[in-house]
Amino acid sequence: MNKNILLDKLPQYTKSGLKIRTDFRESIKFELLMQDDKINKEDKIVYALNLYYYEPNKIKNIETAVKEMLWFYSGGKKEKELKEKENTQEKAKQIYSYEFDDEYIYSAFMSQYRIDLNNIKYLHWWKFKALMNSLNENILLVKIMGYRNIELSSIKDKSMKKFYKDMKKQYALPDMRTEEEKESDFANELW
Repeated sequence: MNKNILLDKLPQYTKSGLKIRTDFRESIKFELLMQDDKINKEDKIVYALNLYYYEPNKIKNIETAVKEMLWFYSGGKKEKELKEKENTQEKAKQIYSYEFDDEYIYSAFMSQYRIDLNNIKYLHWWKFKALMNSLNENILLVKIMGYRNIELSSIKDKSMKKFYKDMKKQYALPDMRTEEEKESDFANELW
């Protein structure tokens, strides 16, 4: 059963009873870890378990611990729902980055919620995600994400198309793919 942020107490423990770190900073570190292509998969698992679990030495089943960690990171969504979402979406375009958009995220929370993300002692990850997902359209970060996500081919007006192309370029995230991934993507576009 999914947790309801309005009705249920937000988790501090996994289903198997292990205490986890629930502050938003840990999940941001986790996302950055998962995006780091310099770290191999096995090391990522070890780092992630040490990041989320207070006592990783008490983990009896690594596979279960990883599933429960991912369940927490996803905001309490059921594994079935996550797989359905993955199957219905094409490769999602990254429209924000905790690494490169840190100042925009910080100022968005200050502007809209008066939350100082640098000084706040604790904010549960699920609350952070809810707030992040609800930023209003007047916030610069939301506008930037819109520029990154817009499909230029859908814009008919030439001046608007140029504007969005310029904004897309100005606010583009760095291409973090390896050379092999870039070559593979290029080859796939050709065939």
